[in-house]
Amino acid sequence: MNKQPTRRSTLLAAAIGAVVLFGAVPQAAAQQDTERQTEKRENASNLRDNGRANSRRNKSDDGKKVENQYPNATRVAPDAKASSKGGTKLQKMMDAFNKEKPADARAQADAIIADTGLNPYERSFAAQIGFQVAYDADDNKAAMEYLKKAIDINGLDNNSHFDRMFVLAQLQLQEEQYTESLATMDRFLTESKSTKPEHLIVKGNALYRLERHAEAAKVIKAAIDASPEPKAEWQQLLMATYVESNQGAEAAKVAEAIAAKSPNDKRAQMNVAAVYSQSDMLDKAAVVLEKMRAAGQFTEDKDYRQLYSTYLNLDGKEKEAAGVINEGLEKGILKPDYQAYVALAQSYYFSDQAGKSIDAYKKAAPLAPDGETYLNLARVLWQEDRIPEAKEAAQQAISKGVKKPDDAKKILALKGK
Repeated sequence: MNKQPTRRSTLLAAAIGAVVLFGAVPQAAAQQDTERQTEKRENASNLRDNGRANSRRNKSDDGKKVENQYPNATRVAPDAKASSKGGTKLQKMMDAFNKEKPADARAQADAIIADTGLNPYERSFAAQIGFQVAYDADDNKAAMEYLKKAIDINGLDNNSHFDRMFVLAQLQLQEEQYTESLATMDRFLTESKSTKPEHLIVKGNALYRLERHAEAAKVIKAAIDASPEPKAEWQQLLMATYVESNQGAEAAKVAEAIAAKSPNDKRAQMNVAAVYSQSDMLDKAAVVLEKMRAAGQFTEDKDYRQLYSTYLNLDGKEKEAAGVINEGLEKGILKPDYQAYVALAQSYYFSDQAGKSIDAYKKAAPLAPDGETYLNLARVLWQEDRIPEAKEAAQQAISKGVKKPDDAKKILALKGK
């Protein structure tokens, strides 16, 4: 009779799993909530700057013609000029906008947009102002509608027209309208013929969030390859995309490259270990994590959990797992909770240290959500011929609830006090 479940069926590592810092990226690509808020604020600043710049005529401050940012575009730019009638209305709207009277500016923008007697440039221009007012008020839904009007009315020069289309795709992505964002980016790239990396990455991000990982990886890699200095978050997005598409070797290459550039960056190193873990390269993950532990970089509870769970998934590394857990507990970094103690108990049991395993089980069992841990404790005590203690643990298991009460009752029926 097998008194103790098999190693693979009982190791807590399967339940704990490795701590993957980059997540299933990247809502970041892929990012933690704080980072996403930071990114949103930065995007908001950029959008406002771009919006105000493109809400003016297509000339620079010194009067020179602005460079065409989309020289290969298939769209023929319309004659973007205001009429005498429309120019007066636009000037009044702009006066309200520049004097920071948003309600007045928006109302005048709406009136200009609705006036089909005005030319497309005037109405598209007004839609830009409506967008900016709505965006500044954090009304993204209205902001996107204004952008669609600016684009559909089709009265702006190519720089403004395509810039507004790109901003719309970014806002749709931010609002989790991934299908719409992808459609906007496909139109943008088709009509503008842009191959700029900052444009490609938005399409790649939309594809990633739609879980079209193979397509996303190609686009994101193209963006990175086209950029002389690709942003770290782009590489993290590519790494996460490879992980999601089961391309562990490619994900590892990206993670290693990021970590090599930032050897003292804890998160980058943890991401390498996480990618190794997800790609079944646990021995490499353990090496990376051990280097970090030796360097004193284990400062959080999750650091110790990632390393001990890695060891518990490696054959013959239970003693090392126990050492990691004990160190974390002694330093007060690893929380003395159920998961830590039951992992310690399993580590001791599978490294033939039954006595220490029993001690750890006794700490874990009261913290467990059910009686299964008491039942495992009873089994180990039975193996060690500590029958009275085994019976006591079996009774606790039944009281707390187990899936197979008969297993506990068999121990209670053992001969001996």
